[in-house]
Amino acid sequence: MFGDEDDNRIYKVVLNHEEQYSIWPRERANPLGWRDEGTVGNKKECLQHIDGVWTDMRPLSLRIQMERMQREAGNKAGGEARTADTATGVVQ
Repeated sequence: MFGDEDDNRIYKVVLNHEEQYSIWPRERANPLGWRDEGTVGNKKECLQHIDGVWTDMRPLSLRIQMERMQREAGNKAGGEARTADTATGVVQ
């Protein structure tokens, strides 16, 4: 294949449904499940762009699940705190 120094191809940044990034040769059809993100350039430029925008490597489904669990834990803790306040008669 090409070494990085010899690679003069133009790439595009692609994104999948889990908001994971990759690069793909511009002239090729995207692999199934991937869509154009909008950035086009040489390999170095595309990888630098990805490095700047893809700051959370967790897949979207995991981020959503973790946020849901965090909200539920917060609601549960808040509900217990209100019960305790009501039981003691102390209003905060």
